[in-house]
Amino acid sequence: MRIDVAAVRELRFDDGTPVTAASGIAPLGDGWLVVQDDATTAAWLRPDSVLPVRLLPPVDGLDHFSERAGTKHLKPDLEVACPVEVDGAPAVLALGSGSSPRRMRGVLVRLAGGVPVAVAADLTPLYQRVAQALGVPPDRLNLEGASRHGDTVRWFQRGNLAAGVPSAGVDLPLAPLVRAVLDGTGAASVPVGAVHRYDLGEVAGVGLAVTDAVALPDGRTLLSAAAEDTPNAVDDGPVVATALALVDGDRLLDVTPLPTPGGRVHKVEGLALRGVDGEVVTLLAVVDDDDPALPSTLLELRVRLG
Repeated sequence: MRIDVAAVRELRFDDGTPVTAASGIAPLGDGWLVVQDDATTAAWLRPDSVLPVRLLPPVDGLDHFSERAGTKHLKPDLEVACPVEVDGAPAVLALGSGSSPRRMRGVLVRLAGGVPVAVAADLTPLYQRVAQALGVPPDRLNLEGASRHGDTVRWFQRGNLAAGVPSAGVDLPLAPLVRAVLDGTGAASVPVGAVHRYDLGEVAGVGLAVTDAVALPDGRTLLSAAAEDTPNAVDDGPVVATALALVDGDRLLDVTPLPTPGGRVHKVEGLALRGVDGEVVTLLAVVDDDDPALPSTLLELRVRLG
C-alpha cells in the first residue's frame, strides 16, 4: 500500500474548546460524529460547525476525565463509532472498551428533526460473552474498534503482545445488537459469532495492535494499528509507531507505516470510509494524543491499495 496525508485539521468545538481523545468516527447526517474516550459527549463535525452531542449522563457530576485529575477510572471510555441503521434510518453505534465494569455500555445516536438524540444501555452480559469467545480475561478486555460488514458488526480487541493478548475480531449480528441498545434488554442473547485473529508484527519490540477498522466494498478490511508500549488495557504508554493493515478475512495482505506529518507519530484510533475510486481509498482518521490539553487531529488519508 501507499499512504498519503491529504489534509490535517485540529479539532475544536465552535466555542474554541478542544475535542480531546478522539477514538472513533462515523457518518451522521451531513457530517461526522467523533467519539471522545475521555468524555460523556461527542463532537458532531458539520460543514460549518463542530457541535457537542451528549451521549451519556455526567458521572459524579463530571463530563470529562483524566489521569491528571484523578478521574480516569470514572470515564465510560467510548472507543467505537460504527455506522448502523435504526428503522431504516442511518445512525451511529458507540461502544465502550470493556476494560472495566464502567466501560461496558453501548450508545445509539440518531437524528430526530435534524437533532442528534442518544439512547444508552448496559451491555455487560454481552461483553462477558465476547471476552469468553476471545479467550481474554475480563481485566484484559479492550474492545477499541468495529467495522460494518453488511448485516454483521466485527468488534475488534486491541491486543497486547506483552500481556500475551493477540489482536482479534468477533462477529455480531447487527439487528440484535442494535435492539439490545434500543430496548435496554437482550444483551445476554445477542449471538456471538466467528472469531478472527491477527498477527500484525511489531516495531522496536512493541507489537502492533488493532485500534479501528473499516470494511471495503470488495470485502477486504483496512485496520488501523498502534505499537503502544503499555503493560495492560488501561494505562497509556509511549506509541513507537502506527500503521494501516489490509486483511482479507483472516489473511494479512499488507502492513504499511502511517506517515508522520510534522515528525509526530499519530495514534490513529478511529477510521471512517470517505470514498473509493478503484484502488484508491479515502479515509478520515482521528488521532488520540493521550493528552487532555491537546486538541485531537483529523487526518484525511489517501490509500492506494494496489
